[in-house]
Amino acid sequence: MKVKHGVFGSMDNNCYLLIDEKTNYSALVDCTVYNQDMIDLIGNTDLKYILLTHGHYDHIIGAKQVKEQYGCKLAISAEDAPMLTSGTLSLAAFCGSPQNNVDPDVLLKDNDEIQLGETKITVLATPGHTKGSVCYLTEDGVFSGDTLFRASCGRTDFPNGSAEEMRSSLKRLRELKGDLKVYPGHDALSSLEYERNNNPYMK
Repeated sequence: MKVKHGVFGSMDNNCYLLIDEKTNYSALVDCTVYNQDMIDLIGNTDLKYILLTHGHYDHIIGAKQVKEQYGCKLAISAEDAPMLTSGTLSLAAFCGSPQNNVDPDVLLKDNDEIQLGETKITVLATPGHTKGSVCYLTEDGVFSGDTLFRASCGRTDFPNGSAEEMRSSLKRLRELKGDLKVYPGHDALSSLEYERNNNPYMK
């Protein structure tokens, strides 16, 4: 599997394109915008999925247009799916952002598996930032959305956030096997071993 990375939007969101090199199938983790830079990130791959880590506006704004252009499936947890059609729930209404309502194709739950060609992607429910936040686990990486950041973690003071659930979710990530690459929704990329040793929220 190959991973391409781009930074988009006023919140400097990280978006990732996972590419199964055997088939050229791809999946986009979060979709902040629809613009030429996003089109260039997707490139000539065969986009099969948009995989949303959660439903806050800055992670979903481009999903409607990308889904329409590429005919791919949009996946989000069942708990966060209502955010796709509510500017209040997604926080767009409070931040002067467009909402771009869109319906999901796949409602995810914990331990679901997504097959992208020969690449297996496992869904990990990691509530805390939102009730339905998820991470995506691959053989050598975890796409952590706004759950785990480099030496930090996501906010829990938004509606449906929970500091207690965040602690449990970070514990779950800490206990994953191996030194996985960490691909967060914002800020610098990291590794799970670095976070185990340096992130105060994972102690």
